[in-house]
This record gives sequence, structure tokens and C-alpha cells, in this order.
Amino acid sequence: MAFPVIVLSFLPAHGMALFPFILVKKKKYSVHEVLLNHERIHLYQQLELLIVPFYTLYFINYLVNLVRYRNHHKAYFNIIFEKEAFKHESNLDYLSERKLFGWIRSY
Repeated sequence: MAFPVIVLSFLPAHGMALFPFILVKKKKYSVHEVLLNHERIHLYQQLELLIVPFYTLYFINYLVNLVRYRNHHKAYFNIIFEKEAFKHESNLDYLSERKLFGWIRSY
């Protein structure tokens, strides 16, 4: 599935998935296959949760992690959706073999 990539220089991160778009901070990231794969994994997560519940769970999971770890970076890297995306971002074939709700298995 193809998703449009949009360059936004004010983005606070290198990349972000905001269904149905992949947003990147710099033009050079628009061809960075690992980054794009990471964001595509998030787009698939968003689709399987019907978009709004994904953002709700993502935010709640971040807040719980922030209380648990008292550190933004630890909280972010321990979000269940990020764990799946980081674990499989280098496998460019992952989305073709990914099982539904793969983020649960990555937890």
C-alpha cells in the first residue's frame, strides 16, 4: 500500500505517521527506506485500530510509561506500537508477512 510522503520542516521528529500520510522533517528522509518502513508499520497499526483508537491507546500508553519511567525517551521507546515499529523497521519485507495486531506480539 502506498502512502503519500510530505516534508514539513517544523516537524519535531524525523518522521511521523498521520494517517494516511507519512510526514518527514527533511526531504532526504523521504527516501530513507528504514524510516519510511517504521512509519508504514504505524500506518498499518492505525488502520487495524480504526485510526482514532490507535491515537488514544498510543497517548495513554505514553502517559503510563512516563509515570513509570519518569523519562520522556524511556516512555516513548516503551510504547507498545513503537516497540513493534523499531523491532521490525529494518526488515523491509515485514509488512508483507506481518500478522494482524502484530504490536501485541511485540510487547
